[in-house]
Amino acid sequence: MALKELFIFFVFAFLCYHFWRSHGVREIALNATKRYCHTHEITFLDESIALRALWCKRDKRGQLRAWRRWQFEFTVTGGERYLGQVITLGNVVEAFNVPPHRFAPPDDTLH
Repeated sequence: MALKELFIFFVFAFLCYHFWRSHGVREIALNATKRYCHTHEITFLDESIALRALWCKRDKRGQLRAWRRWQFEFTVTGGERYLGQVITLGNVVEAFNVPPHRFAPPDDTLH
């Protein structure tokens, strides 16, 4: 096996590993987003998140991790769509960012 073929093999293996790990992180972010929306009584639209940014950052222990910013859509009243973000560092959810939005009216009304 020539050096060039060995290099191509390692690049391909690294890309496969990266995509496999990214899928796992996506599932973690997706499940956390579903829980966040349920807890905050907002409707998670399309049941999906999209990767918008990828970077390398250090975690609290100083280890280099993949920092990812995912985007999702939600609604409160059903009339407007809002864009929210979930931030992951490695395979840990770091933060949620949601814009100011309307609140759903309470279920019980006063007469």
